[in-house]
This record gives sequence, C-alpha cells and structure tokens, in this order.
Amino acid sequence: MESDEARVRLPQLRLDELLEELQARLDAARGTRDRVHSLLEAVLSVGRELDLEQALHSIVEAAAVLVDAEYAALGVIGPDGRRLSAFHTVGVTEEQIVRIGPFPEGHGILGELIRRPEPLRLTKLSEHPASYGFPPNHPPMNTFLGVPIRVRDQVFGNLYLTEKRGGGLFDEEDVSVTSTLAVAAGVAIDNARLYEESRLRERWLRASAEISHRLMSGSVSGEALGLIAERAREITGSALAAVATPMEETGSLAVEIAVGVDAEDHRGLVLSADRTLMGLAFSRGAAVISADVLHDERVSAEPPRFAGLGPAVAIPIGTGGTGGTGGTGGADGAGGPGGVRGVVLLAREAGGPLFTVEETEPLEVFAAQAALAMELAERRRDAEEIAVLKDRDRIARDLHDLAIQRLFATGMTLQSAGRFIEHSEASERVLRAVDDLDETIKIIRSTIFGLRAREGGAGTGLRARAVRVAGEAAGALGFAPSVRMEGLIDTEVPKEIADHVVAVLSEALTNVARHARAGRVEVVLVTDGRELVLTVRDDGVGIAPGGRRSGLRNMAERAEELGGRLEWESPAGAGGGGTTLVWRVPVGEP
Repeated sequence: MESDEARVRLPQLRLDELLEELQARLDAARGTRDRVHSLLEAVLSVGRELDLEQALHSIVEAAAVLVDAEYAALGVIGPDGRRLSAFHTVGVTEEQIVRIGPFPEGHGILGELIRRPEPLRLTKLSEHPASYGFPPNHPPMNTFLGVPIRVRDQVFGNLYLTEKRGGGLFDEEDVSVTSTLAVAAGVAIDNARLYEESRLRERWLRASAEISHRLMSGSVSGEALGLIAERAREITGSALAAVATPMEETGSLAVEIAVGVDAEDHRGLVLSADRTLMGLAFSRGAAVISADVLHDERVSAEPPRFAGLGPAVAIPIGTGGTGGTGGTGGADGAGGPGGVRGVVLLAREAGGPLFTVEETEPLEVFAAQAALAMELAERRRDAEEIAVLKDRDRIARDLHDLAIQRLFATGMTLQSAGRFIEHSEASERVLRAVDDLDETIKIIRSTIFGLRAREGGAGTGLRARAVRVAGEAAGALGFAPSVRMEGLIDTEVPKEIADHVVAVLSEALTNVARHARAGRVEVVLVTDGRELVLTVRDDGVGIAPGGRRSGLRNMAERAEELGGRLEWESPAGAGGGGTTLVWRVPVGEP
C-alpha cells in the first residue's frame, strides 16, 4: 500500500514541476511579447517626430521605459567630435539640474563612449578605470548601460541609462533592445534634421524673395541692408546683426545698420578692412567665424559693445569670393573682392551654439542673392535714369525748336506793331510784353541747359549733384531724404559756390546719419538769383549741448568765406525734436 501511494505522489510532483516550468516559459514569452510590442510602439512614436528637439526627448523617454531605468540621458556630440554639445535627460528634476550645475561635456564614462562608440554595460560605474566621479548634489548611480546612436555612417550621440529599477542589473536583452531603439532613433534624427533643413531653406528663400521684391519696388539700398540684417538675425537665432559697407575715401568699413542687443553701440563705427573680423570677411570674400566675439583678438576692445555675446560669424554681402569659411588662420586677402558690397555680422548670446560651416553656407548664398538683387535694382534704376535723360533731351529739343522760336517770332511781331501805336500807354504795355517774352526765353534757355547738362552720363549741374549726394546718404540714413529745389539752380549758381554747397550738404547729411537717429530728413535748395539758401531739417534727437561742433564749424567757415552765414536751430538741445540747419551765401549782385 505505501509503495503504491509513493508511486502516485511521484508523478504528481513531476507534473507540478512541468506545469511551473511551462508557466515560467509562458510568462517569459508573454514578457518578450510585451517588450517587443513596447519596442515597436517606441520605434513608431520616435519615427513620427519631425521636430529635432522633441524627437531627441522622445528617444530618451522611450529608452528609459524599455529597460526600466530610473535615469536616462542623450548626449549630442559637438562639431569637434570630442565633446557633448547638448544633453537631454529624463528622471532628474529641474531643481536637481540647477543644483548640479552645467551639463557634462564628455569626461569620464561619457567620454569613453565618445572615444569608443560601442555598447557599454557596467555593474558599478565607480569601478571603471575611466570613471570621473559625480559633481555635488548629483543623485547616486551604479548600474550603467551606454549605446551609441548613429545617423547614417556618423555617430550622432549616445544613450546613457542608469539605475535599473528593482535593484537589478542591465542584461544582454537590455543591450539588444536599446541598440534596436538606437537604430530607429538614428533614422528619426536624420528625418528630423532633413525636415529642419528644408524648413530653414524655405525661410531663406522667402527672405531672399522679400528683399528682391522690396528692391524691385523702388526701395533704396539702405532699406535692403536693414532687411538683410533683420532676416539673418531672425533665421539664425542671433542676438545682434550689424552691416558694414566700404568707404570709398579711406577703404575702411563703416557700420551703417545694427539691430538687436546694444545696436546703438555699433552704428557709425569705422573698422579696418584687413585687421578686424568684418574686415577679413570683406577682404577675403568668405565667411569668418569666431567662437567668442567678446574675447576675439580680431575685434577691437574699444568701444565695448559685445557684452553677453559669444559665437559670431561675419558674412560678405556679394559674390566676390568662393573661398572656404575662415577661422583663426588663413592668409589675408589683398583687398575686398570687386563683387562684395559689404559685410553682415551675426552674434549669438554667450553659451549659444557655434556657427558651423553647414550653417554659414546658406547664409553666404542668401547674402550673395541679396547683393545680386541690389545690383539688378541699381541697373534698373540706371536704365530708368537713361530713359529720363533721353526724355529730357527730347523736351529740350522741342523747347528749342518750337517754343523758343514761336516766342521769338511773337516778340518780333509785337515790336513791329509797337511802331504803329500812337497811344503812349498802349505802346508801353506792348514794350513790357516784349521784355517779358525776352525774360521767358532766357528762362527756357536756362532750363534747356539744365536738361542737357552731363557728367559721364549724369548731370554736372548743382541740381543733379545735390540729388546724387542725397541718394548716396540714403544707405547711411536707412531711408531716402526728401529733396526740393526752387529757382535756376544750375545757371545762376557759380561752379565754385556749387562745390561748397555739395560739400556742406554731404557734411550735414553725414552728421544726421551719425548722431541724429532721425526717421526723416528734408533738403531744400533755393535761389532767387541773388542768394542761395540750403536748408537741411531732420526729426532726430537734436544737437547735444556739450557735443563736438567741428562739422558745424567747417560749414560756417565755408559760408563766411563766400560772404554768407550758417544758422541752426535745435530746440531744447538733445532730444528736443530735431535740428534745422540753414546755410546761405550770395550768388549775384544785390
């Protein structure tokens, strides 16, 4: 009996063991199925992201869930290939991050993965030879799993996972799952970068189209330069954008446009064309990058103007050069390339990302397209000016051949008729009418002379020269000043006085551009044959009571030399609502 009972219990025990083993295998299969399902969900979730920052955050979250890690991070390897340029974390609160301090740059175990991009699994972090230790206030971490993320054939960054929940260790299955996620992450990152590049390219194209449209609609080059600076600053995420153009007299660069942080400190600066950051970009015709513009030896320390700024790049505006991006080395150019119209400087806040070669290439294309649009607009204005000049020739010819001849014939007829008028008062009226006709003929002849005046295709008279000076000042002002003229400017103003007028007008507009911060300037040039009066009026901040007066003194001396005088009015000093400058000299017999 007892032996029979033993035989019954033995199969029962074996059956229980088999059932338990089967249950364990079923649980393992179910766990594997659930894990594969979770992995597929993670791959799909990561693959749907097109925003790069969001995609990186989704990858870190998915990795932490898949291997049941308490902490996870994704480090992006910087352009130098040796340090981390960005760090995305899961499991650490914002308060903890603040207490810990700056994100790691790639020392210790993190650097080990950068140097050897292959999966790394550790039981205890501190026991590895490359362990660098943790900063104060850092949570304790022992178990570790690191897996590289490759985008095509290049290592983009690394996944770091620590502290498996429940006190367990990361196993080979964790490595396999994380490596599979890393492959999917590489594809997702590549897609997000391509999408980001396409959106960025679209923004550059829209900006180029906007500038071209403005220029072809008649905007002056100063407005175009301002638009170039503003759009480049917005698209690159820069804190400051400044534009400098060459000065024909000295060969230096003058900063005409500045927008963003401390823009006022940059406007009006004169920079060397071969020893400064912007000067090197101008002379080489290629981009020049600075890792820290505040401490760059190619940037003058005075006046201080780059506080709080770091990475910067200077881009030539034009098509003069096709050289590579400049750094701290490279030979200096022998002079600015003929196609370069100026330079735009972009600077980001300190701690911001460096400007890379890949980022500066579309910038250079944008600047070249903007310069091409400016040149086309100038050619169009030249063509319009030629058409106007041809029309003036026709008008002058018609006035000479038709109007003057008819008036002359009418005057001769009246003179002949006057002999037969016996009434003295009627005879005097006829003679006065003949004199008026003679005066009218003189006026028409002076108009014809003004219409036909040339200087290499442009007018040599004071009228044309004054218009040119005002147009050239538009770049520095940022807008075109209004110009109004009255009287026989070209015929009744001697050339010597006209030269002084041009010099005074240029000096006055330059002062407005450098000091007034005006939004409107009006130029009025009037002569009655006895006196010439030049008035320049702006709506700027006025003349500071203790400011330098060298420009005003020069203009006053010119007036006194010709027997005239200079007057100016600036209500309530600086900030008082603009300045009115009146320069008057005699031009004929009183």
